[in-house]
Amino acid sequence: MYQHPGGGIAADRAEDHGRARAEIDLDALRDNVRTLRAYAPRAELMAVVKADGYGHGAVPCARAARQAGATWLGTATPQEAIALRKAGDRGRLMCWLWTPGGPWREAIERDIDVSASGTWALEEIVTAARAAGRPARVHLKADTGLGRNGCQPADWPQLVAAARAAEAEGALKVTGVWSHFACADEPGHPANAAQLAAFREAVAVAERAGLDPEVRHHANSPATLTLPESHFDLVRPGVSVYGLSPSPEVGTADSLGLRPVMTLSASLALVKRVPGGHGVSYGHGYTTPGETTLGLVPVGYADGLPRHASGAAPVLVAGKWRTIAGRVAMDQFVVDLGGDTAAAGDRVVLFGPGEAGEPTAEDWARAAGTISYEIVTRISARVPRVYTGEPAGA
Repeated sequence: MYQHPGGGIAADRAEDHGRARAEIDLDALRDNVRTLRAYAPRAELMAVVKADGYGHGAVPCARAARQAGATWLGTATPQEAIALRKAGDRGRLMCWLWTPGGPWREAIERDIDVSASGTWALEEIVTAARAAGRPARVHLKADTGLGRNGCQPADWPQLVAAARAAEAEGALKVTGVWSHFACADEPGHPANAAQLAAFREAVAVAERAGLDPEVRHHANSPATLTLPESHFDLVRPGVSVYGLSPSPEVGTADSLGLRPVMTLSASLALVKRVPGGHGVSYGHGYTTPGETTLGLVPVGYADGLPRHASGAAPVLVAGKWRTIAGRVAMDQFVVDLGGDTAAAGDRVVLFGPGEAGEPTAEDWARAAGTISYEIVTRISARVPRVYTGEPAGA
């Protein structure tokens, strides 16, 4: 077990636990990648490690995903992709969220696949490729119905023609045609079939124009799990790599064969007896019903906990589930321990895989009215990540 960034061994003893930590099980992540590969056995797999690996740590998670057979990595921003290259990754790597003036040349020089949704992007890519003295690797994104990034069908032939012309002059190679689902987390939603039809037409237009992409890709986590007709040449699972179900409608993590990777825990900072009728935290949204014991947990919304979880989210402490008493503050929250015994330094598990009876990220998502993606991704950098399952010498 090691801690990143920085060093130091973090044992499971309460006295060594520190204020808080997020334990990242890389063995579980590797198992998840293998499971996802089995869902799409004829496609390559891109492990999406954007947003610092959904809060788990991009570099260690990228390395583990590669070890389990991920042939591609994906990031949103070019800066995220460049950081992976600087950390030593040399495999296929794509980033897709660009704005004018982005670091196109550095991405091209570092052999990073880039994405274009409009002719402005192609123009900047061609200029950067000429400056770099090498062709860019480009994925063209079609908007098949999500309405975010991607080229609209009416503009697609123009984008394709411009890309083919740039390819003919040697400025770039179109290595991918791709899109993204809006409703794949709702199996059976009519938008899924409509988007697939639109994507097939976009691919056909590109191929009729003379493009021959290496990979066609549309499937995110839920589509990887439930829509085999969307797998094409490459699937792009994100949240499922980290062991979380993309939605309750798709299934639970356990039913999908996934293992949650992050366990968030803290140490009690204070335990004290208080009388009945005692207000707890800002606004006194919670008042003790009688004489009781309060435990102070030294993490709060500065650590990434949702303030919306106030008075609702569960934790495991002193052998039982407890609900946060009152508001989540910037650095701390309180639990009512009733008559149970606890001491400063005792471990509090906020969420984890659930295998030892602790709450899960999905439990926190329900309590906060959000999704599990947000729960893990928002855990801030001041919570140390502690990795298990990292091979020696990695």
